[in-house]
Amino acid sequence: MSNRLIESLTGAAVIAVAVGFASYSYSRAGIESVDGYELSASFNRIDGLTVGNDVRISGVKVGSVTAQELNPKTYMAVVKMTVRSDVELPADSSAKIASDGLLGGKFVSLEPGGDIDMLAPGGEIEYTQGSVNLEELIGQVIYSSGGGSGGNSGGSSSDSPE
Repeated sequence: MSNRLIESLTGAAVIAVAVGFASYSYSRAGIESVDGYELSASFNRIDGLTVGNDVRISGVKVGSVTAQELNPKTYMAVVKMTVRSDVELPADSSAKIASDGLLGGKFVSLEPGGDIDMLAPGGEIEYTQGSVNLEELIGQVIYSSGGGSGGNSGGSSSDSPE
């Protein structure tokens, strides 16, 4: 009987620690939604971008991705995001899908333009750059460096003078 009580108390303690760790992680992760106005942007690729990812200007989080969908007419990925209401973006601002690092997550990087007019709530960012496919780039580097010599490497040739 005492073994079951000890096992039950140990299990309850493990669950309590797990719940505490999960709540601490959630509070420190900055996952909460950002109150502000909504913008949208169309990209040719959004590989790795998910709802809840950051929207940043100069590396500072100013919003989050709220939705993503496919435009059936243009086959472009439409990303909807919220931006803090105290951050106004010029109408000629641009957006790109960037990466936190080689193995890091994706985020939307906004580059403010120089236009006098500002984007209205619900507006669309026209100038965009989709995500870069790292696997394709590595493949291009590997295959482009191997076949560019055009001749044999070393050894003797049959038409060389002796």
